[in-house]
Amino acid sequence: MAQASLHRQVEGHLNEQEVRYTKGRRAVVTALADGDGPRSAAELSDQIGTSVPLSSLYRTLAVLEGADVVTPHFATKGLARYELAEWLTGHHHHLVCIECGTVEDVEVSAHHEEQVTALVDSIAASSAFTATNHALEIEGTCKACA
Repeated sequence: MAQASLHRQVEGHLNEQEVRYTKGRRAVVTALADGDGPRSAAELSDQIGTSVPLSSLYRTLAVLEGADVVTPHFATKGLARYELAEWLTGHHHHLVCIECGTVEDVEVSAHHEEQVTALVDSIAASSAFTATNHALEIEGTCKACA
């Protein structure tokens, strides 16, 4: 998605919730869009630099999360990583390294997505639960840590 289109979508979404799209929020959205998967606050801070102080970065992430612009993912060691919400980026899953904590976005084929959806629906139905969405995180060891 082009940056200008992304920013128009986010700004419109925030305006609907009466939340301003500040320079700091725009910088965070840009950094997440430029990344290759969910990023920690420290990684975002390194990328953005001093234009958004770390204390402001945490507040910005909280506002964007509350407005459903970013989604947090919690690694096995408790580290939160953030990415743009699926309504902006499309549905995908994650590969999570249990050694270094990196999270890689992975898209699966339509055939595999159908299988995952069927499994999710089956598990939900066995508990009289109606699934509306799912997120698959596969934990293991990345190539660099193997």
